[in-house]
Amino acid sequence: MIDDAHFKKIMSSILLIVLIVLSFFLVKPILMSIVSGILLAFIFSPVFDLIYKKTKSRNLSASIISVFLALIIILPFWFLIPIMIKQSFQIYQSLQSLDFVTPLKTVFPGLFSTESFSNEIGSILHTFTTNVANFVINIFGEIILEFPTLALQFVVMAFTFFYVLKDKEELIVYIKSLLPFSKEIENKIFEYSKGITFSVIYGHVIIGILQGIIVGLGFYLFKVPNALFFTLIAVVLGILPIIGTTIVWLPIAIYTLITQGTLPAFGVAIFGLISNFVEDFLRPVIIARKTQINSALILIGMIGGIFLFGILGVILGPLIVGYLLILLEAYRHKKTPGLLIQPTDQPKSD
Repeated sequence: MIDDAHFKKIMSSILLIVLIVLSFFLVKPILMSIVSGILLAFIFSPVFDLIYKKTKSRNLSASIISVFLALIIILPFWFLIPIMIKQSFQIYQSLQSLDFVTPLKTVFPGLFSTESFSNEIGSILHTFTTNVANFVINIFGEIILEFPTLALQFVVMAFTFFYVLKDKEELIVYIKSLLPFSKEIENKIFEYSKGITFSVIYGHVIIGILQGIIVGLGFYLFKVPNALFFTLIAVVLGILPIIGTTIVWLPIAIYTLITQGTLPAFGVAIFGLISNFVEDFLRPVIIARKTQINSALILIGMIGGIFLFGILGVILGPLIVGYLLILLEAYRHKKTPGLLIQPTDQPKSD
């Protein structure tokens, strides 16, 4: 026979589970917007702290940053999207008649000595580049068709950003109160989580965007056709560890050498090398003494995250993998660093 107190506890648990499930389905359509707002609040948190020291008002500080964020998102979107659509169509049209084989024969005459091999490679390259161009055009088409939905998603992200930024201290205290861990493990989890989030967002995403912009600047200065389109590709690939921007600027430098001469190709290559130097120099400086994940896991997390969450998976994928490793490290109770994660203040073994 179940006593009254036990029955009430069971019913309360069932009710809680039902409400959690219903709430999940309620926020599911806007979940990525909420997560985006939280991640942006983390990125702009240092700026908020600086402004708050001057204004002494959380509402005013969060409002100033929210307006600034809205401008840096809306203005580029408003001005650059039409240019990107135009360049995407130009690239798509030019790819239909572009001769891939002749430039390759010029650079690698021995490799393309047989006609059948040359035709096969040309067909593969034509199909690949056409599919990439189609993919990009479809993305911009969806942006135009889904504009009302995107506007609502942006509103949700903006409100999430504002309130998380304004009430971040209270939010952290509340989250800690829900965790079923001891105080020691709880502190370790938050310490590692902050370091992992910092490393992924600043050490990989922000640095990758900067690398892509540097490469894009070279494209503009040396008049590479459809520079904005290739800059966007460089930004996306710059974010991915191991792959980087070289896969974009090196073929363009070779193409520029063939079509425009030595000086433009040399200029594009110089900016590409500067982009690589930024990664090699700045990334270790930014993520020094921060919790770090193995680069291979970062790449796996990003690619898996893209399949699961779309473009936001570039950030969410590595963070999910990182937080799992944090929990494992917290329970390992070992002073030596793990193979896949390097805790804060632990020197990385050679």
